[in-house]
Amino acid sequence: MKKKILITTAIDYVNDVIHIGHAYQKILADCIARYQRLRRGENNVFFVTGTDEHGQKVFNVAKEKGIDVKQFVDEISKKDQEQQDSLNISYDRFIRTTDEDHKRIATEFFKKVYDAGYIYKGTYKGLYCEGCEEYKTEKELVDGRCTLHPNGEIQIVEEENYFFKFSEFRAFLKDLFDKNSDFVLPKQRFNDMYSLVDKVEDIPVTRRKEKLPWGIECPIDSNHVLWVWFDALVNYLTFGLQKNCWDSDTQIVHFLGKDNARMHALLWPSMLKAAGYEIPSNVYVNAFLSLNGKKISKSLGNVVSPKELVEKYGVDPVRYYFLRYGPIVEDSDFSEEHFKSVYNGDLANGLGNTVSRLFKLSDRAKMSFTVNKTYNDILRQELTQTLDLFRVDNALEIIWKRLSNLDKHINENEPWSIKDESKLKGVLGYEVGELLEVSILLSPFIPDISQNILDMFSKKVSAYPLFPRI
Repeated sequence: MKKKILITTAIDYVNDVIHIGHAYQKILADCIARYQRLRRGENNVFFVTGTDEHGQKVFNVAKEKGIDVKQFVDEISKKDQEQQDSLNISYDRFIRTTDEDHKRIATEFFKKVYDAGYIYKGTYKGLYCEGCEEYKTEKELVDGRCTLHPNGEIQIVEEENYFFKFSEFRAFLKDLFDKNSDFVLPKQRFNDMYSLVDKVEDIPVTRRKEKLPWGIECPIDSNHVLWVWFDALVNYLTFGLQKNCWDSDTQIVHFLGKDNARMHALLWPSMLKAAGYEIPSNVYVNAFLSLNGKKISKSLGNVVSPKELVEKYGVDPVRYYFLRYGPIVEDSDFSEEHFKSVYNGDLANGLGNTVSRLFKLSDRAKMSFTVNKTYNDILRQELTQTLDLFRVDNALEIIWKRLSNLDKHINENEPWSIKDESKLKGVLGYEVGELLEVSILLSPFIPDISQNILDMFSKKVSAYPLFPRI
């Protein structure tokens, strides 16, 4: 295990405020960051998220609304940060691609790639999806439309650009995948990306200012701005260099959705190789979240605000739901009906009921408890192996199995019927000890509830229902 770890999420376009589909990935990354802080120590874990604020899509939305572009991105970025804060996301920096240090690093990065001989001037003639901010081929379209943005028009573009010699990195990418079977996770995403290695072609990495004035100015030609993807990917490096954690002593982990997989798994490592920087260790690609059986989309307008969900049900129930049932590998569907079922079943009638039973029994026996064990003392190999592969869903299954075994022990031993004080304290001592260990293991997942349980049994706070009935 490397000494340090850098954890990143994809940064979100500020054409509109983020929804629960975006928020899932942030909760996932946050859980891993909290786990790693307990494993490696606070000073060895670095976590960045933020907003992607340049590009055609953002520029056009601001223009349609009649708002100054910088004012528009400032407003949306602030709202996005508020959404993340409502979910208790423990980032070290909320980066914006309009930040001055990022603009400097992005231009320096471009210059490094150019000086290394991997950028040339040419003319692009082809298709462009504004929704993806990506160049497309006919083969990638269905009935002439992008599968991710079927309501958007595909643009036919012909313009002078600077190109990145992406095709020269096929051998490098093949070697990277061949030697690192966990470079892209889960396995099916690895296979998807590996199948594209031999198909990568040179790609434009600038746009003409006359067509898109909103972007970071190209350092070798003031008539161009950096293509939004070339700019956005460098945000990770901006943070990594700031924190001195983009090096061989750091495990660099990117969390992102499958719509962004190609850029992170193929283009980004090639860009880093060209500029002479360390290659990421892992690219974890989650699947898509739908809403009541339909794709969640800003453009479709069927979005759910994470902040509103938290205000209605509480932050930790929302975190638990998505970490246990979110699209970690396969696409999953969200509905409030399913959420309420999970809330009542897993939390109110599950964890909450166990806490209530044991607290009442121990309080009646005038017992209080303090935990002398650390997270690493309690952590078992099965859980470590699961979380090291980022499978938070399976980790919660393991923890809930332990909780289920505790409930079974309570029902079999019936501490409420034990008259002998010494025997009662022995049984309750074991059962509460188990519960508190479960609570500690839950701290990366539901940090507030975890701490509240520990505080209740140490008598730091009065007892109260952890999960009010809904």
